This record gives sequence, C-alpha cells and structure tokens, in this order.
Amino acid sequence: MSDRPLLLVSNDDGVDAPGNIALREALATFADVYTVAPETEQSAKSHSITLHHPLRFREVEERIWAVDGTPADCVYVAFFLKDLLPRRPDLVVSGINHGPNLGNDVHYSGTVAAAREGALRGVPSLALSNTSSNMQGAAQYAKRFCKQLLELTAPEGQAVFLNINFPARPPKGIRATRLGFRLYSDGVEVRDDPRGRHYLWIGGPGKVKHELVEGADTEALDDGYISVTPLSIEATLPDHFGVAAYIAGPTQER
Repeated sequence: MSDRPLLLVSNDDGVDAPGNIALREALATFADVYTVAPETEQSAKSHSITLHHPLRFREVEERIWAVDGTPADCVYVAFFLKDLLPRRPDLVVSGINHGPNLGNDVHYSGTVAAAREGALRGVPSLALSNTSSNMQGAAQYAKRFCKQLLELTAPEGQAVFLNINFPARPPKGIRATRLGFRLYSDGVEVRDDPRGRHYLWIGGPGKVKHELVEGADTEALDDGYISVTPLSIEATLPDHFGVAAYIAGPTQER
C-alpha cells in the first residue's frame, strides 16, 4: 500500500473542467489523487443529493470517475461505494472553481458543498475558487495549502473546513478571513416560450456588489489577496436560544 497521502478531488464545474484538471495534476506530484466529479456542470446545486432517481457513473481513466449527479453525490459515492477508494482519504479537495465563492455564496455553491460533505464525514476539506483564469497558478497554491494541512495537528472537534478564494490578479499575499456579504441584483423574469407558455428565469442580470466588512473574504480579494476562511458544519445559533425557549413556552410536566 502506498505511503503517500490519499486525496479525494471533486468540484461542481464537471470532471473535464480546466480547474479540476489543473488541481488533480498538481496534487498528484506528492499524493495519490482520486477524482470523483460531476459528469456535467452542477454550479449552485448547494448540498443537494439525489434520492429519487438512479445515478450513472463511469470510469474516465484510472483514478478518475464521473457521476451524473451533484457535487455532494460525488463525495458521498466516493466514501460509500465499496472499493472505489483503497482507504479513507486524508483530505477532500474541491475545485478549482471558475469564479469566486465569497460570503453568502457558500450556501449555494456546489464547490463548497463537496468540501462540506467531506467535513461532515470527519475528513479535513478545502473548497477552492479562482476569480482569474490562471488555474495552474492557483493549483500550485492549492498544493502548498494541502501539504500544510496534512502537516497540521488538527484541532479537536469538527474536521477543518476551509473556503479559499484566489483574486483576479497575481496575489499580493494570503489572509485568514471571515465571510463577507454579497449582494446580487436578484429578480424573477416571466418569459414566453415559442408555444406561448410562460416560464420563469430567476437570478436577475447578475450584477454583484458587497458590503464593506472588515476582515472579510470580499475585502481580501478586492485588495488582491488570497482569502482563507474557516467554515463550520455546526448550524445551531446559540444567540437565539432565548427565542427558541420563548417559542417553546414553559416546561410542561407529564
């Protein structure tokens, strides 16, 4: 059995996306890389999994599989399809996404969801997104980050789960950040198909701006830095226990 680390790679842009190819080639220089990624683009699928129809999968080449499902499906399949992986991965690495995943994007992103699925299974996981088209440059940074994470004595509790974004120009450096807040020009358009039937197109014209939040990932990218944001899989909000207790009302003895 190989003594090299085992890395599971996925994404949401599809198994043939340039960012995914650059990532797995860079990581293969020091690790055994297994790729399980969507057959086609699955952007903005968030953490959905496929429960109501069968999934098709195929071996693209040695250690690379395509699944006709979501990013979360792909990581789930990698963990639980017998003998697909020779052992439990040391890291789950998702990306490199074409375009950023900043602030509240993480709730919609399939790239982030693939990494989250790894973290839910107790494996340190990274989501990587690139604002520029230089995937090879970002992949070299990803290689460095993965090596550093493998050397780290992991803190107790949930698995490390990082969301990393690369700026549009050559990075000035790297910052540890928090999530910012992105504002989209949201809307719903009603259109007519050639047969006169109505359909909806959601999402608005795509213009984006963000609030100024000190120490945020959005601010780091604006300043030309790589952002490294630690995320949590813990969804409970302790600050609102009082609200929950009020709604629950007084304890009833039975």
